[in-house]
Formats: sequence, C-alpha cells, structure tokens
Amino acid sequence: MTIYLLKRLLIGIATLVVASLVVFLMLEVVPGDPARLMLGMNASDAQVELLREQMGLNQPLALRYLDWASGLLQLDFGKSYTYSVPVIDLIRERLVVSFPLAVIALTLSTLIAIPVGLFAAARRGKAGDTAAMAVAQVGVAMPNFWFALLLVYVFAVWLRLVPAGGFPGWGNGIWPALKALILPALALALPQAAILARVTRAALIEVLNEDYIRTARAKGMPMRAVMWRHALRNAMIPVLTIMGLQFAFLLAGTIIIENVFYLPGLGRLVFQAITQRDLIVVESVVMLLVAAVVLVNLAVDLSYALVDPRLRARQ
Repeated sequence: MTIYLLKRLLIGIATLVVASLVVFLMLEVVPGDPARLMLGMNASDAQVELLREQMGLNQPLALRYLDWASGLLQLDFGKSYTYSVPVIDLIRERLVVSFPLAVIALTLSTLIAIPVGLFAAARRGKAGDTAAMAVAQVGVAMPNFWFALLLVYVFAVWLRLVPAGGFPGWGNGIWPALKALILPALALALPQAAILARVTRAALIEVLNEDYIRTARAKGMPMRAVMWRHALRNAMIPVLTIMGLQFAFLLAGTIIIENVFYLPGLGRLVFQAITQRDLIVVESVVMLLVAAVVLVNLAVDLSYALVDPRLRARQ
C-alpha cells in the first residue's frame, strides 16, 4: 500500500504541474489587457504602461509563470487586479459557501441515489425498476438550472418556506445559512442523484449474478440482507468513482447555480474574474480546484482497498 500510495502521489504532483502550465498559458493568450480594463478606455498609454509595470505584466512569460508557481507552493496566490486584496482572502471568503454547498449536495445525492439504485436492482425488469429508471432518465436529461428555477418557484415564491437567493453568512446563525443553501444543494443534487442511481443499479445487477449471491440466497438469507450486506459493498467501486467525480464537479461546476441563487461562492468569483479579466484570480481558483480533484481521486483510490479486500491484498 505504501508503494501504491507513493505512485498515486507522484501522478498527482505531475498532474498539478502539467495543469498549472496549461492553465497559465491558456489564460495568457486570452485577448484583453487587465491594466487597460482596470483604468478604463480613456486612460492614456503611459498610465496603462505604468500599471502594467507595477503589476509585473511586462516581465517575460517564463519568469511570470515561475513567480506564480512558486507563490502557489507557499499559498501566496498574489493580489487581485480588480479588488486589490490577496487572492487567498477572496478564496477563503468564497470557499465557506462553495464547500458546504458541495458537501450538502453530494450527501443529498447519495441519500437519494443509493436506495433508488437498490430498489431498482432488486426489482430488475419489473414495474418498479422501469418507473425508477424513467424518473432517473428525466433527471439526467434536465439541466440543474431548470431544477433551480422550479425549486425557487415552488418553495420560495409559492410556499415561502426558504429564501429565493442570497447568503446571510455563517455569523448570522447556522440555520439561516443552511436554509439559504437548501435549494441550491437540491438543484445540484437531483441531476447527480439520477446519474448515481443508474450507476448503482448497473453495478448491483452485475454483482447479483455472482455465485456467492446465489449461495447466500440458497441458504435462505432474505433479499434485503443480501442486497445491503453482500451486493452493495461489492458494487461500491464504480459508485465511489462516480461520487468522487461528482464532488469535484459540485465544487467547481456551480457557476450557473450560484448565479441563479446569487451565492458568493467560488463559481461566482471565477465568473466575475473572467468578465473583468482578473487573470490571477482565475488561475489561482482553477489550480485550487485541480488540486481538489487530485486529492479526491486519491481518496477514492484509497477507498477502493477499504471496500474490496482483494484489491488491498493485490497491492
């Protein structure tokens, strides 16, 4: 396991290095001058050139990349061109919204998907299976922003149970903050639950054809016990893989949902930074999300050995 862990760490480090090069070079070729955008179109060329010099934009490309990359290693992401504050402070302010939102959405998705997948697999080919997978197909087909608008209309406008948008902050109490995240989390969770339910069903059906499942049934073990005690655990590897990918998506891919609900999260920060061409913010947030994806994938790889002892013995 130690050798396996070291291999995965080396792969993760190599991924981060390559990703940093790709992100930096891609954003550098984006048209537009951050200094010109900050000063406005009426600024003189001398003023723009002076600001470019102060921001370090006149340095050679390779030197700028090395300065930025070395700063990342020290958690010094630089200073925002637009807000004139350290980028790490902006990320810290937005992460307290995006991270709980992603955790709540993934929890809801799992709580919905696993029972639905078990229900459908236990009734393969029957009416319950067909109905569950039909609903899941609708969930896969519908975009999450449509769910968001529907949830706002029903629960915020019609029933008035939760706010339609905004975030009061954790300092105003845990319950008001959680209420503000319920609808966005549901809007994110429902499409992901549909995907996870289909994957769970497919993995369980494959496991249910194994000899040890038939042996357990022949010994008189109830179907419910077979599903939960034997089938689900051995079907968890593809389920864990999808959950890892979903968490990374929920952390990084919430731009539309955060704009619908007017949440001050990482997605909205990236959107605003792109429109303002605040490159240092975009680069830093993207690299933070890449690092999160690498860490989640590493955790998923390690969890394989926990749910399947055969993989642990092989490693």
